[in-house]
Parts: sequence; structure tokens; C-alpha cells
Amino acid sequence: MPSRPTRSLETIANPRPGRTYEIRLECPEFTCLCPKTGQPDFATLRFRYVPGPRCVELKSLKLYLWSFRDEGAFHEDVTHRILDDFVEAAAPEWIEVVADFSVRGGIHTVVRATHGERPAEVEAEP
Repeated sequence: MPSRPTRSLETIANPRPGRTYEIRLECPEFTCLCPKTGQPDFATLRFRYVPGPRCVELKSLKLYLWSFRDEGAFHEDVTHRILDDFVEAAAPEWIEVVADFSVRGGIHTVVRATHGERPAEVEAEP
């Protein structure tokens, strides 16, 4: 049965509860549509998070991100929606989502959104 896009993020139990550690994910093939022109916008999404009780299951993240492909979305809004859905599904202690959109009309857009307080053990990125 072929995979289909979905807005559902599945999770797995954190295999090391009680330990502070960071998970980094990079998704270089994110696409959505410009809500003004209908043309595709391309981005690399970077996730950094300290898991709480659950971790996001990676195939479900792929299918979730795929669900934005045919939807019009402003860069700022889609970044925050992805962050909110991730927080709702996995309840991380801390998370940062960076959406690095390709140049469009001579403008390069990077949107960084966070939730929670970064633990001292997790390095700050420039």
C-alpha cells in the first residue's frame, strides 16, 4: 500500500527518559505553496529537540511534512504550525524549528521558532 500524506504525527516512547539529550533532524525537501501566487516554496527544515516522554517517529514526520505540499502557507505561519503540532504530539522539554526557505523574488527567508526552555546541557546554535 503506498504512503499518503497525513497531518498525524506518531510518536514512540522516549528510550532514555530521565536523561537530557538532544535529537537533531534535517528535512531538506519541504515544500508548500505561496498563498499569493500558487508557486512552490522550497525549504530545509531543521529540528532540534530535547525529548520529553515521547519522540517523533520519523516516517510519520515525513508524511506529515508531505501534507503541506499542495497547501498555500506563509513561511512564518507554516513554521509555527509545524512547531505547535510537534509540541502537541511529542511534548518535548525544548524544541527549535528552523525553516530555511530558498530564495524567492530575491529574498531569502529563515524562520526560527522555539518552545520551552533550552536545558544548559544543550549547546546554543549561532
